Amino acid sequence: MPTIDPALIDRAAGLARRAERVALGIAGEPGSGKTTLTLALIAALEERGVAVAWLPMDGFHLGDASLDAQGLRGRKGAIETFDGWGYAATLHRVLTDIEHPVYVPGFERTLEQPIAANRCIAPGPALVVTEGNYLLDSDAPWQAARRLLAEVWFAETPAPLRHERLVARHVAFGKTQGEAEAWVAAVDDPNAERIRSAREAADLIVPVA
Repeated sequence: MPTIDPALIDRAAGLARRAERVALGIAGEPGSGKTTLTLALIAALEERGVAVAWLPMDGFHLGDASLDAQGLRGRKGAIETFDGWGYAATLHRVLTDIEHPVYVPGFERTLEQPIAANRCIAPGPALVVTEGNYLLDSDAPWQAARRLLAEVWFAETPAPLRHERLVARHVAFGKTQGEAEAWVAAVDDPNAERIRSAREAADLIVPVA
């Protein structure tokens, strides 16, 4: 687990004091390390006694059957391959229903599939940390989700390192080196360009090595 800048922990803890439920978004390009940053931040906040919950946007990937029905399997990870309206509605429920457990989907990388009700956000006050590619996108429904977030941080990684991580990830989950390189060029890089175009809308840029 990487070391987190104490200033980031202070900033996130300050958000947690604003209300019983408040959400912090962490956006970034594919391979930028946003999940690593998120999990390290959550661990650091828990060490300080801050009640914190995790809502990963990856759980709102469309399943392969839905992707196949729409001819989108070859673009998995693009903005149209997510249930954005479902994500926005779930985020709203998480922030407003603090008396009941809220079960949210997760994503299983071994299967490359979303898993329903795979995580539970427990009742009570919490800082909800949610991370995903398109939290700063200006198209519907993502701007509706953005309005629910107290802040959005942008995880930024040098392009060569990000590319290396992506290729290694695809190889680790079954693609050949050539297939991984082709997928990054055809799918991940165009997605990254769109995500990066919204970088300036972030409240904070966080370098991630």
